[in-house]
Amino acid sequence: MPIIRSITREYVGKPIRCKAAICRKSGEPLVIEEIELEPPKSWEVRIKILYTSLCHSDVTFWKMDPSSPAAMFPRILGHEAVGVVESVGEHVEEVKEGDLVVPVFQPNCGECIDCESPKSNICSKFGNGRIVNMPRDGTSRFRDMNGEVVHNLFGISSFSEYTVVDITNVVKISHDFPLDKACLLSCGVSTGVGAVWKVADVEKGSTVAVFGLGAVGLAVAVAAKQRGASTIIGVDLNEDKFEIGKRFGITDFVNPSTCKEKSLSEVIKDMTNGGADYCFECIGLASLMAEAFNSSRDGWGKTVIIGVEMHGSPLTLSPYDIIRGKTITGSLLGGLKPKSDIPLLAQKYLDNELNLDGFITHEVDFNDINKAFEYLIQGKSIRCIIRMDH
Repeated sequence: MPIIRSITREYVGKPIRCKAAICRKSGEPLVIEEIELEPPKSWEVRIKILYTSLCHSDVTFWKMDPSSPAAMFPRILGHEAVGVVESVGEHVEEVKEGDLVVPVFQPNCGECIDCESPKSNICSKFGNGRIVNMPRDGTSRFRDMNGEVVHNLFGISSFSEYTVVDITNVVKISHDFPLDKACLLSCGVSTGVGAVWKVADVEKGSTVAVFGLGAVGLAVAVAAKQRGASTIIGVDLNEDKFEIGKRFGITDFVNPSTCKEKSLSEVIKDMTNGGADYCFECIGLASLMAEAFNSSRDGWGKTVIIGVEMHGSPLTLSPYDIIRGKTITGSLLGGLKPKSDIPLLAQKYLDNELNLDGFITHEVDFNDINKAFEYLIQGKSIRCIIRMDH
């Protein structure tokens, strides 16, 4: 059955009742419930979600310890999606009803000193790291049928038939772009590709080590291959990831659990004649970040931290290694400025200059959203696309 892109003006300026998958308790299956969604306020956009997908970050917040300051229940998860603009609030001019858009967790106001600078993709006006509710007033637009507030995630909450997103988190894309693959542009794939193309600026003939072969790590491999890297080493505990990784550009593989007499970094240095030119940490573990840094080459080795450390562990590096020329940097959304760079990635795909094929391994209907969690936790999926049941 085809996804219906059409919208109705029946509820413009009014609340909408729709279905959403609500996380009521940490680690428990999401519950499909009817909720009420307020109309968009000023600088906000209400979106009819067509497809959404499950990212590891969603799983992190799904199973988060309730005592954590970032844990808010009940909550609607989801932040990778594509949808059609249903209505807009006051002062919204860059999108209109019927436009195809992807919501992006990284804000891009276009007005602050950071958004105007080519040096950063951090928005100093709205990029304060808020992960609960809307960025301008800190409130949620969702209520359950008992009138209880249902909290937001990253200002997006795409596990709902409709959602409200601030205009700074909305990117317009061409209607020619395939809907299922559009989800990939919201977070994971864009993050990996951007880290290679913008943050590291990998050049032809480079040696690359990718730590963690989930969707982000595989996107790093795709982008490194496109840049002409000569060696792309995948690092993962799952042996099956080597065969999978080959389809994305991985040329060599290391399972850290099999490194007996040598450390992981020593093994990679042996494989690369002194260390990889570029290392990408895609998991979010401080210990692995240190291994990635230690695996890079003296003199010019560059390590890019993509994974988000959620355990509060410190990162310990040798000052001696740093003074010898190694560098380490972090990256949110691969350094991409969403409103200008994501449409460029979309066009590169349409022009056959960026390969997105293979990332989508499963597809489920919205009512079966919990299967997507099972596939990801069991290591069976790269990205599971969730098809909304409009």
